[in-house]
Amino acid sequence: MPSYEDRVPYSPITERPPLKLPDGKRMVVWTIINVELWSPARPMPRTVLPPPMGKPLVPDLPNWSWHEYGNRVGFWRLHDCFAKFGIVPTMALNGIVCEAYPQIATAALEAGWEFMGHGYVQGPMHHLDDQRAEIRRAISAIKGFTGKAPRGWESPGLTETDETIDILAEEGIEYVADWVLDDQPLRIKTSTGSVVSVPYSVETNDIPIFALQHQPSDAMYRRTVDQFERLYAESAETTRVMAISVHPYLSGVPHRIGYLEKIYEHIKAKPDVALWTGEQVLDWYLAATA
Repeated sequence: MPSYEDRVPYSPITERPPLKLPDGKRMVVWTIINVELWSPARPMPRTVLPPPMGKPLVPDLPNWSWHEYGNRVGFWRLHDCFAKFGIVPTMALNGIVCEAYPQIATAALEAGWEFMGHGYVQGPMHHLDDQRAEIRRAISAIKGFTGKAPRGWESPGLTETDETIDILAEEGIEYVADWVLDDQPLRIKTSTGSVVSVPYSVETNDIPIFALQHQPSDAMYRRTVDQFERLYAESAETTRVMAISVHPYLSGVPHRIGYLEKIYEHIKAKPDVALWTGEQVLDWYLAATA
């Protein structure tokens, strides 16, 4: 089993040849919307209300309902936001979403969004009895709905075991969002060659900000703009890639959606920023480093 040092040898960004984007662009921002299915019969991946007396309960109606609001209402606010600002996001979805929430999958397909694998149902890769079977099931569900197998993968909770990346490569996945260790894409060595890591974020991501750190409604706006401004300045020397990751039950609620709109107003006011999907970043990087 290769070590992580073998898979991604250390490479200071200051010592790499400059990466350049086409058409005079200097920086990439890619948006990821995560759409998941949570079952009230299972422990909730995230909670907004702690269980009474501190003992988890199943079914967990309040926390399941909190999440379900995102798919019933919040998703459509995000859909309208992206349309308003001309954003084509990458949708990381559980494969079962195509069946459980067909209106969501249809709206994303009709809007030309990229579909990225995000497991078949929401849960850590470590808890799967057969990772390969579940990865294949997720890929098959997305391909069956869209007519195209996903090129990218984001594991639920960014979880991977030592063999996950090898299985993903063997099953045809070309890029992953789990390895949040750089501001540029990089190649991850696998048993069959390599896959590309497209920079993702656990910082400009509404789960840590709102569900874990319990920050106020404007916190993601302030943090994301600060992140963008520094990366934009640094991109004068070499391309930087910035991810914005949102979830319908967090960023799609009434008291936060306006701040997400302000983020895109700020970004779109800057020249020479490419608003791309993950697979666009992948294709550019492969061509630039061929």
